[in-house]
Amino acid sequence: MKKILAIGLVLVLVLGMVACGGGGEDTDADVPVYKAITEATFPPFDTVDENGNVIGFDMDLIAAIGEDQGFKVEFVDMGFDALIPAIESGTGDIITAGMGITEERAEKVDFTDTYYDSALIVVVAADNETINSVDDLTADMKVASQIATTGAGKVESLLADGKIKEAVILDGFDACMLQVINGDVEAVIVDEPVANAYMAKQPGKVKTVGDVMDAESYAFAVQKGNAELLEMINTGLQNVKDNGTYDELVMKWIAGETE
Repeated sequence: MKKILAIGLVLVLVLGMVACGGGGEDTDADVPVYKAITEATFPPFDTVDENGNVIGFDMDLIAAIGEDQGFKVEFVDMGFDALIPAIESGTGDIITAGMGITEERAEKVDFTDTYYDSALIVVVAADNETINSVDDLTADMKVASQIATTGAGKVESLLADGKIKEAVILDGFDACMLQVINGDVEAVIVDEPVANAYMAKQPGKVKTVGDVMDAESYAFAVQKGNAELLEMINTGLQNVKDNGTYDELVMKWIAGETE
């Protein structure tokens, strides 16, 4: 009887190990999870769905990179001007926010290889026939953009040069677009793919005018000196470009906005 009980106990233990995936195999608990921080009013790169979930090109791309490199990401939405301080303090791990590389930012964070090239564009109300380019902005006009973005830098530069009356710097591009639709500002300066996404989102409300300005390249960013995470992201980015995943995500999120 004791022998039978012993055999039974061994079987229970073996079955338990099988149910748990065996001994020594990786489990979800072994997979590192990095906090990916963003500002989710920047479609198609960073936005939210009807349930408030953070989605977009950046989210799918960093998730694909993580799958390739063996890590997962948890998305956190915050103000754009809070992103770099969060990385510096360690409360965030990766900036995934369509952030353009600038010398000032590069002094505070380490940027990955670039993953998208963009440029700024002027957005006006769809019925505006006065402004056809940035050169049509005048000293009696208000122009909006999002805080801490390159668009905001352009607006502030126009103000400093006396070319506009007021720089309206807001927390998100949703608020900027609402301002121009309501006539509170004459124009918004934003990245071109984001403008295209808003035009698709609100057809007949806004339009782009003139040529693109101030070309820039987007990259992810990590804390200064985090060479291991930086290398993983760069390697994973190259791999998803090589295997076609990157092109699929461009078609899903970006190419459709310009058709």
